[in-house]
This record gives sequence, structure tokens and C-alpha cells, in this order.
Amino acid sequence: MTLDRQRLCVELQRLDWARHLSSDVIEDIAAAAEISQFRPGDEVIAVGAEITKVYFVIEGSLESSLFDRLDKQIHCERLARGSVLGLFSVVLPERSHLQVSAIEPTTAIHFTLDELLRLTTKHREFQLSIFSAAANVVKRLVVVDRDLPKPAVVGVVHQSDTSRSLTVDLVRRLRQLEEAVCVAGDDDRCSPSDGVPFKQLYENGQMVSRDAITSSLKEWSSLGRLFIDVRADHPQDDLNRLLSYSEVVLWCIAPAEVDKATNQLQALQRDAPWLRDKVRIVWHLTYQDAAPPYAAKLNELSAGDFKTYSGQPSPQHGRLLQQGLERIIHHLRGVHIGLALGGGAARGMAHLGVLKCLEQHGIFVDRLAGTSAGAMTGTVYAAGMDPEYSTQCFKTDLMPGWLFRRLPAGGYWYLIYKYRYDQFDPMLRKYLHDFRMEQLAIPMTTIAVDLVEGALLERHCGDATHNILESINLPPLALPIVKQGQAVVDGGLLNNVPANALFDQGCNFVIASTVTASLEKDFLSIRGKRSSAVSGFFPTLKVMMRQHMIQGYSMNDVGVQPADLVIAPDVTSFDLSEFTRADEMAVIGEAATNESIERLKAMLHKLDPQLFR
Repeated sequence: MTLDRQRLCVELQRLDWARHLSSDVIEDIAAAAEISQFRPGDEVIAVGAEITKVYFVIEGSLESSLFDRLDKQIHCERLARGSVLGLFSVVLPERSHLQVSAIEPTTAIHFTLDELLRLTTKHREFQLSIFSAAANVVKRLVVVDRDLPKPAVVGVVHQSDTSRSLTVDLVRRLRQLEEAVCVAGDDDRCSPSDGVPFKQLYENGQMVSRDAITSSLKEWSSLGRLFIDVRADHPQDDLNRLLSYSEVVLWCIAPAEVDKATNQLQALQRDAPWLRDKVRIVWHLTYQDAAPPYAAKLNELSAGDFKTYSGQPSPQHGRLLQQGLERIIHHLRGVHIGLALGGGAARGMAHLGVLKCLEQHGIFVDRLAGTSAGAMTGTVYAAGMDPEYSTQCFKTDLMPGWLFRRLPAGGYWYLIYKYRYDQFDPMLRKYLHDFRMEQLAIPMTTIAVDLVEGALLERHCGDATHNILESINLPPLALPIVKQGQAVVDGGLLNNVPANALFDQGCNFVIASTVTASLEKDFLSIRGKRSSAVSGFFPTLKVMMRQHMIQGYSMNDVGVQPADLVIAPDVTSFDLSEFTRADEMAVIGEAATNESIERLKAMLHKLDPQLFR
């Protein structure tokens, strides 16, 4: 994008750091600025170079890596529209420890130190903006600031008219959150009578002139969010031009439109490979679809997706499926909530009560990670099953048969039978069918361990049922799952409460639900009047299970340490094999969550006061 001075003034007014500046100051900044444009891969600053300029990103994005004196990379971040680069380095005598290059076509303005000092001396309000920018850099480096990008310009591309209501719904919801929103598009549904500033991008089948767009942007410069809302059937040059201006692109499709969308995104990305990092697929589904089709090529062309559902849900469908729009709002508001569900065999059924309570209070997570029982409960929830319905299913499906109920330690014998005769697979497929992780309503990660490499395995793609089977594969009840050179067992061996995985995946608020925070203080009635002998098969089996329990307890603090809030239902009175009491444990999980709910709401309110009131 080539900027003239008038357009530069418009673009500056839309940046957060410049929003409060007067038009005279904006014009003075624009007149003094030098404009640089970078293509993807272009180097902006090299390690060892002398930094003599301060850059302000106007359009596009850069990748910045910070190196120490031994040339070890210690920090990496993406610098999006509105970022400031080189503010500290320009006054240091030593050479650059930064390596900065363009990720996509990027426009930046830059000043020498002398010119920057002249402007800040002349304009006190600009001086305050520079101080604020410096403070934000420090906040990011010390991880005080949890803010994720909040795209000011959102592209919405409709493969067909079936998704046209999405933009209207998003605008309405953002206005409820006290945002000022404007729309530029090829459809007149967002009209001025709705109270939303609207600009037609097409007249008589042709895109309006750049001057007309600039005029509208100048008029809307005080507004915070712009939607560019268009059909996918416009000429490729038009789409490239519009999407290059967008910071995130919501590409809306129905299941029947996969091939068409794939072909079009492939064509666009041949000329603009950087577009992939902006695109999020928005699936327009009905409850009868159960899940979107698996589309490997389409997944490769986007950085993620959202699933939205319409129609009438069945009793087994949870409220999660109704919250697709709200998860898009979370993304636009820079909120990404994760929930980590820990292992603990049957005691993990308490997680279902945690999920139920969060739903009842209107707290819907954006991403899940689970180990062992947490992987099982989390994955069926991520597939859209109602927590209460799931509780009854697990209670029924894991009821030992008549013979097992009469054997000593029959619950363990029953679990051995379920493992050794591959009975968990058909049980789970009744609900998950052949779904892959990519088809679930929200992203889910399961945790397992490879005994060959001694390595943690984080599964966020592939067959959902297989991933659960790996994560719940608990020695000594089960044998390792051997495939592709790996011997896979329960993930609790290395990470029983995977809160850290959620932070690594971009969550800026993480809740942990753990059932291993407490440990019952008796074993084999040793502290009772009639202690049991620790010999024979059954006590030996209980010893091994006790070892597993202690391992989970001792690792609990490590697992939950990164979490912002920990919910710890006390289910120590339940045996590790008592899945038939799933409903009782779910009630305890719900009660424990209720005890923490006000604190949780207060913390989320600090993250986004409008979204969490």
C-alpha cells in the first residue's frame, strides 16, 4: 500500500497510541515522518547493526527476535499494526541485539532521534504517547501485560449468503460491549438506520475509488473497529487489496463449500502467502451436521477456525455449541481462556461438574487440555456433549458386569478387561464416531507419554478416540500402545495437569481443575485397627495404583503452577475405579467451582471489564 500524506494522517488516527492526538499534531507527525515499505522477508533491523531510527508500524506486521550477548535468542514476538520498534535501542551506544523482518507487506514510518526529540518537545501530548509506548514495551518484556492482539480491522468473507448474518451479529454484540463499530462492504444490511456507519465498497459492480475509501476512513477515524464485509466471488485483485488491510480475516463457509473455499484461498495465497496467518475459518453448521468435514488442505490454509451452529440442539448437545459467536468475540477482544483438566482415574469425573458450573455462569472456554481422565472428559465436552449427559453416559458405560461386581477388587479387574480387550474404543466412538481433533467444536489437546524417548506427547490433531486411548492408558492396568516406534502410556507420568500447554498455545487466562491436590492419609487400613497384609495380587495391584496416586499428588503443584485459578474438588473418598459414582463426583466438582466462581469472575473482569461484568 502506497501512502500519501492525507492517507497517512487517517491511518495514524486509527492507531491506539495516536487516537487522542489532535489533528494538528497528527499532521505534523505525518509531515516529518519518512515512510518505509517492506515485502515479506525483508530485513528491517539486523543483529549487530547500529539502530538510528524509531519505527512505528502502520500496516502489516513484523517479527522481532531479541538475542543476548552470546547470540542466544531470548525473546521473540510479533509486532502488529500500532507497534513501536527501536524506542530504547536508538539511545544506546551499543549495536543492535534485535533481528527484525517483515512477515507480510508492511508499511512503517520512522524518525531519527533528533526528529523524534523535536516532535516530543514541541507536542507534549505526543511526548506522553511515547512514554506510554515505552511503558508497554517494558510490560510485555516482564510479562505483566497479558493483552493479546485486538484487530482493529476485521475482514469477513462470505463464501455464500448463508453466513451474511454473522457480521450483523458480531457488530450487535460489540456494540453491547460499548464498542464503536463501522462497516465497509458490498451489502447494505448494515445501514445507517441501524446506527452503524456503513460505506458501500462497490458501485455498479466496481470497487469504489481509493479516495472514496480514504474519505470514509477519515470520517470514522475516531471509531475503534472496522469490518470489511464482502462476498468471496469478487475479483482476486479486489480481495487481495481488501484483505491486505485486514488484521484478521474470518472466512465463512458451509460444509458443502469446502472445495470452493480451498481453491480460492490457494489462489490468493500464491500471491500473498502471509495471508494464512490472518485467516480463521468460520464454519456455518447445523446441529444435524454433528461436526464439520475434515478438510486437511483447508486447515493448512488457515491459522485456526471457529464453529458456529444454528437450529435446534438435541438433549445430548451442551451449551458449548451455542457459543461459537462468543468465541469469535473473545478473539476480537484479545481474550483466550484455557481450561486444563488433570488426571486421576475415576476421580476425574469431577471435571464434568466443573464444566457444568462454568457453563451455568456463562463462562465458556476457548481451548482445553487434558491428561488421562481429563483428556476423556475434555474431549467429549469439546465435541459438544452436555456435561450432565456425559456424566450419565460414563456412569452407565463403565458399570462393571455382574461377575466383576462380585470379585474382590472387581472394579480394577473390570478396568483391566476394558483395557486388554480394547473395550474403551467402541465405548467412546458411540459419541465421538471417527471425529478428528480438528473437527471438535473447540481446540483440545490430550497429553500422553512415549516410553521409548521418555518424551511428553501433546496431541491436538488426529483421531480423537485414539488420542484419548493413549492418554488414559494407565499402567499397570494397561499395556503400552505400541505404534510408529513409540510405546505410549498415560500422560500423568510427566504432566498431570497441563496448564502450561495452554499458555504455550496462546491462552492469556488459564483455569486448572485438579483432583490430585489432596491425598487420603490411610492406605490398606494400615492406620486402622485391622490393617491388611501387603502381599498377594490384589494388595500389590493396590500398591501400584497408590504409587500412581502419589505421583499425581506430588506433581500436582508443578502442573497447576502456571494456572491463574485452581479448582480442586476433594474426591479422596472415592476409589480410583468407582466410575459408577460419576454423578456424585460431578456434584462435588460443581460445588468446588461454585465456591470459586466469584473470584473467577472478578479476575476475568480485570482481563476485560466489558466482556465479564
